[in-house]
Amino acid sequence: MKLAEMGAGQLKDLLATNKTSCREIMTSVLDEIDRREPDVQAYITLRDPGELLAEAEAVDVRRKRGEAVGPLAGLPIGIKDCLCTKGLITTCASRILEHFEPPYDATVVRKVREADGIVVGKTNMDEFAMGSSTENSAYKVTHNPHDLERVPGGTSGGSAAAVAANECIMALGSDTGGSVRQPASFCGVVGMKPTYGRVSRYGLVAYGSSLDQVGVLTKSMYDAALMMSVIAGHDRQDSTSLPADVPDYFAAMRSQAKYRIGVPHEYFAEGLDPEVRSTVENAIETLRLDGYEVVPINLPYTEYAVPTYYIIACAEASANLARYDGVRYGYRADGYKDVKEMYHLSRTQGFGAEVRRRIMLGTYVLSAGYYDAYYLKAQQVRTLIRRDFEKAFETCDIIMHPEAPTPAFKIGEHSDDPLAMYLGDIYSVIANLVGIPAISVPCGKTKNGLPIGVQLAAKPLAEPTIFTAAQRLETLMHESGAWRLASIG
Repeated sequence: MKLAEMGAGQLKDLLATNKTSCREIMTSVLDEIDRREPDVQAYITLRDPGELLAEAEAVDVRRKRGEAVGPLAGLPIGIKDCLCTKGLITTCASRILEHFEPPYDATVVRKVREADGIVVGKTNMDEFAMGSSTENSAYKVTHNPHDLERVPGGTSGGSAAAVAANECIMALGSDTGGSVRQPASFCGVVGMKPTYGRVSRYGLVAYGSSLDQVGVLTKSMYDAALMMSVIAGHDRQDSTSLPADVPDYFAAMRSQAKYRIGVPHEYFAEGLDPEVRSTVENAIETLRLDGYEVVPINLPYTEYAVPTYYIIACAEASANLARYDGVRYGYRADGYKDVKEMYHLSRTQGFGAEVRRRIMLGTYVLSAGYYDAYYLKAQQVRTLIRRDFEKAFETCDIIMHPEAPTPAFKIGEHSDDPLAMYLGDIYSVIANLVGIPAISVPCGKTKNGLPIGVQLAAKPLAEPTIFTAAQRLETLMHESGAWRLASIG
């Protein structure tokens, strides 16, 4: 087994017993990048291999000297291109930020560096995190490593594909409506979206400020716990950051506690792929046989989740993206006659079609005469959806259901049908609307070998509950052979 194919936990064990080195790990990952990247196209920006090897060697030297090293010491990490990185271009996969080099690191990036993780590069994404397939990037289309004709999901598709293709060991992404969990499901990796406020958003380029959350993409639950332990915690630079202690995620995974699982019938209705249904039902049954209690629950406002989400997200995007005007930084068009035309040309040429569509939708629902009918009404429905979940959590500890209604679809399949693309988010957007933690865990594959993920969600700040159940599910899935993490090259 190649070093690049291993998870962080395995690699840390090898490093601790001097059976490998950080340089050897980095060399293995760089070899996989050389081999897979021309087909997968997971990265927008890759750092110089010489610099990466030098950083890995520096960690090895510190180890040999007996110096203390961080929990991510020498591990190659991918960073989604909407997280600011000092000294490394951050484009949000948009032409309007094509040459933007942030003067600072996002808090989560700083924490990764302080933990001695090595940033390999910036992963591809849907432009400004708007999309569900990583086809909306201004630079390239990322391909699913399990089937190069299919999408990796979005908007963190580059991060998920990089982990699945062994082009990094772990990666950071962002999740506004499922953008970590859906690509995790499509690519067969673990994708964790924490409670809103659990992880700092400082330095995350904003799309929908009340929905955005930094998340992690990894090869195993252990690796997810490791990365969450590094990036979670209160940050004074983020006014939405919660002043809550970071729990011991590893202790949670060692717990033998059994929880009540709520299964919402609304998530198993028409439109759910039969193979996805049977695979997820098998995962639920696996935990039931292990001693978890399974109870039916109702989430009646589920049918309003997608329109509610897109009204709120587009409204916030309209406000957040107003700053990209061609004046202060970013792309500025040529050949304009006056300031108004400069704004128009810069934004028209700098933004892609999907971003322009969402800005226009958001501006419309915020406009005079429509604010009450759309935006205010959506916020009221959001409250009703939140009450649905509060009521459900009175009878269960975890809500379990498919992460996505289908496996990965083919590239271009939904390009001309935005509504079909939006409806694919039906199971994932609610966790963002409510602000609860949720995770996608691989639970099987279709007969054609496409990964399927199951989502586990819990109350706000109940990440330990999720880690306990998800770790147990992962163990049982591996023991049964339903899911095995192996090379896909």
